[in-house]
Parts: sequence; C-alpha cells; structure tokens
Amino acid sequence: MRKMLNVLYVTNPDAYLSRDGENVVVRVDQDEAFRVPVHYLEGIVTFGYVGASPALLGLCCEKGVTVSFLTEHGRHHATVQGSPRGNVLLRREQYRWADSETRSAELAGMFVMGKIVNCRAVSRRFLSDHKDVTESEDVQAAHALFARNVLKLHKGIGLDEVRGIEGDTARRYFGILNHLIVAQKDDFQMKGRSRRPPRDNVNCLLSFLYSLLMHEARSALESVGLDPYVGFLHRDRPGRASLALDLMEEFRPYLADRLALSMINRKQVCANDFVTTDAGGVFLKEGARKIVIDAWQKRKKEEVQHPILGEKIPVGLLPYAQALLLARHVRGDIGKYPPFFWK
Repeated sequence: MRKMLNVLYVTNPDAYLSRDGENVVVRVDQDEAFRVPVHYLEGIVTFGYVGASPALLGLCCEKGVTVSFLTEHGRHHATVQGSPRGNVLLRREQYRWADSETRSAELAGMFVMGKIVNCRAVSRRFLSDHKDVTESEDVQAAHALFARNVLKLHKGIGLDEVRGIEGDTARRYFGILNHLIVAQKDDFQMKGRSRRPPRDNVNCLLSFLYSLLMHEARSALESVGLDPYVGFLHRDRPGRASLALDLMEEFRPYLADRLALSMINRKQVCANDFVTTDAGGVFLKEGARKIVIDAWQKRKKEEVQHPILGEKIPVGLLPYAQALLLARHVRGDIGKYPPFFWK
C-alpha cells in the first residue's frame, strides 16, 4: 500500500502559487505565506480565483501532483494534471465494459450496494445511541428499507433498476437526516437535497465535503490508470468525472455525511459560519471553510481496518484502495469488485 501524501488546500483567493526549485510556494501580497516540497504532496486544491505560475503547473504535472481549481464555494472549475498513468489496455477494457449494459449494471450495483450498506451504518449508529428519541421510528423504517434494497441488488437486475434503487434509497436517507441532527436543530434543518446552489446550511456543508471527496476519488482513479470520466452508474456527460462519482457513492455516508453530522452535533460549525445570498444560495464563510478542511484532514489520518486488504490503512487512502481493487477487477485479476462496507 502506498504512503498517504498530503493535499495542500489554498482558501485565500488572493494567494498566488509559484515554484522555487522543487518547492511549492504560496504568496499573498508578494509575501511568502507557505512553502512545501512538492514530493510531500499528492494534490493541490484551490478555492476562489487563485493564480498559479506556468512553472509551478509544469512541476506538478512532472511530479504527478494534481491541481484542482474550485470556486470559493467548492464547485469544480478545472483540473491540471500530467500525462495519464497506467496501462492503455486497462483503459480500453474499461471503455468496453462501460459500453456493456450487463457489465455496467453489475458494477453500478456494487457501487450502490456499498452506498446503501454505509447509509445503513449511519442510521444504525443513531438507533444505537438514541433508542428513546421519538424520531427513531422513522429511522428504523428507513433502516429496514435499506436492508430490503440491498437484497434487491443481489438479484442480478438491470441498470435502470439499479438507478431506481439508488434514487429510492437517497430520497429516504436524506428524508431522515434531520432526525440524526441532535444539536442546533433550529439552525440545521435539511429541506430536501439542493445544490448549485445549496439552499440551507446542511446542504451547504454536505456539498462542500462532497467537493473534497470528489478530488480524492478522481486522483485515486488516475493513480491506478483508470479514466475517471467514463463511469458505469453515472453515464457519459461532457466535463463530468462519471467514474469518480461512481466511486464516491460508497464513501459519501462514511466520509462526508458522518463528518457533517459530527461537526453539527459537536457544534464545530454554527449558523454564523454560513452566509445567504440574495438569490437564496447558502455558502460557507472563509473561516468556516478552514475549519471544515481541518476536520477533513484529521478524518483522513484516522486508521481503519480494510476488510479485503486485511490491514490497517489511513481513512484518506480508502479511495485509492478501492480504485486499486476496481482496476484489478477490470483487468480480470479478481472476480467481483468488493465495495467498502463500514462496520
């Protein structure tokens, strides 16, 4: 298993990235604010209109460091990366599988199964910790639905049915998310799933964490030689990293949703950390983005026993481990893709 490297997050829109030898230098108003050797990094994520010198971008491409440019609210603008890695034969096989309805349905089913099992782990934890809360009946009903939907995925169903089950689970899961919030309930109420822009504080926090997760998934797939833009559950769309979205499904509950709930319930974020625009969009303030990124980085350093690899790895390496298993499956080295299940 490879060593987990760092991701440099730049949240100051006035920052400028440049190269000094083998170092990445962050300057603000001509003053050096931060410096790090490039070989310590696996990625750079910038928020807002951060500039970068061609020399720095060339160094990152040479060293395999992906640079992602996001809006200040986390929406993806562009990614700069070096030549594709891996064997071209692996990508050709991936494209053939993506053109196959049967292969696509099989893999989409595994991604969705991972998502549902991990959604169920989130609801199970609530039921275990809050047995006497009145809303637990709704959570219990959703918990049972998730189990039934997992069983349906074992029946070798078609791609449209897999998508239907995913949609049904997502609606029910987001429908109970307010019950899982046990603090600051007046300020954190989810009014259905909304994005671009998010319409409430919960959606805003989730969307921001999903944008961080997207960077991890896309980089992981690139590192094992798969094309992150050709997916199985999410079909082709210009500019959309469909396979990265596929891989994200099993990690949304475990990495993003659980962290959002913990930050709300532990009051690590509060209503004052958000701003609402005249058009009704809700966004994190700059200081709050740093708090969320710090919590995200700490989460990535925690260790978890990987059920398939049989070893403890940092949580931040889970997308890479799953991308590696997916590549092995597409090559024919293992019979089925095993999604990550949170136990």
